[in-house]
Amino acid sequence: MTPRTSVPGASHLECTATGETYESEQLIGLSSVGKPLFARYDLDAIEDFSMDDVAHRRADLWRYAEVLPVRDPAARVALGEGWTPLLESPRTANHLGVRKLWVKDEGQNPTGSFKARGLCLAVSRALELGAEELAIPSAGNAGSAAAAYGAAAGLPVHVVVPTDTPAPILEEIRALGADLQLLDGLISDCGRVVKKGVEEEGWFDLSTLKEPYRVEGKKTMGYELAEQLGGRLPDAIVYPTGGGTGLIGMWKAFDEMERLGWIGAERPKMFTVQAAGCAPMVRAWEEGAEHAETWQGAQTYASGLRVPGAVGDFLILRALRESGGGAVAVPDHVMADWVAKVGADTGVFMAPEGGATAAAVPMLMAKGLISADDEVVLFNTGSGLKYVGMTPID
Repeated sequence: MTPRTSVPGASHLECTATGETYESEQLIGLSSVGKPLFARYDLDAIEDFSMDDVAHRRADLWRYAEVLPVRDPAARVALGEGWTPLLESPRTANHLGVRKLWVKDEGQNPTGSFKARGLCLAVSRALELGAEELAIPSAGNAGSAAAAYGAAAGLPVHVVVPTDTPAPILEEIRALGADLQLLDGLISDCGRVVKKGVEEEGWFDLSTLKEPYRVEGKKTMGYELAEQLGGRLPDAIVYPTGGGTGLIGMWKAFDEMERLGWIGAERPKMFTVQAAGCAPMVRAWEEGAEHAETWQGAQTYASGLRVPGAVGDFLILRALRESGGGAVAVPDHVMADWVAKVGADTGVFMAPEGGATAAAVPMLMAKGLISADDEVVLFNTGSGLKYVGMTPID
């Protein structure tokens, strides 16, 4: 009998709202009802993909190639993304009052943030499917990641960001050869500029969850957690949430891993952290809503959290509720204080978004959502070096 072989790439795409399926081998954005698409895989046909098999592979996110959408290895645009350190911090655990605490340091990705994961997959897949020009609205780090992977792929990239984006990120985007446009407004305003370019110039839109593959790169954080913790998951994951792709992606990964036999039915409690000056997901969670209304007057120095509306809002809220998690909002000055506290404990210079995750833990404990017996993972989504010169707003 001839053994089965794993076929790379997704079997199809699926609308996250209706379940409607789509052919995967096409450049595509949202579903027909305007909702994100998920890549689905024939998980039962995958062989030689146990945690033991993967352990000896390359130390980047491409170690999970069987559950990634790129079919042709030549289309994999790689800069060393993924397999970031998971660092235990007993001192921070003591300061916060939890049993065990880890920091997943995504600031060690290319371009200094977790955005490298998503844009790596989005650009690789766009290259494979024949895109000629790429575009992205960004609060900062996604723009520099898109510029980097576009440069590596040989594809032109148009980046639209607010004028108050941190200066190091603007210099990074320029240095990586992207067409940079500054706009006096928010990321939502930048999105309208990109939409016009898509309609008039034929750009391919890499906006958060408006194409199917950034979430596939972000989901690898979930696979890595299971590997790095020896085949188990923590009690709680605290995640800074703007567009929420990483939280959504990890929740997707846990389902895939259970079907692959990597883990059982256990799941971490998932927690969203936002800035007090821009907290649409927190408000929706507190109100018991299924969708988050756009936040008016968004402001925070943590640019990655200054996202007034998320196309994947219902997916974020679903993960919070299914996991028994929750959501809290943190003032700028408090997240800044915790950047310094965690830095002194760990040697990790967190972005403000990372500081927000530490600041959130006492708030979540006061609400009874995290206990002193919990093992907690904080996600530091970027390097603090990207924010040098920025000061808390409130």
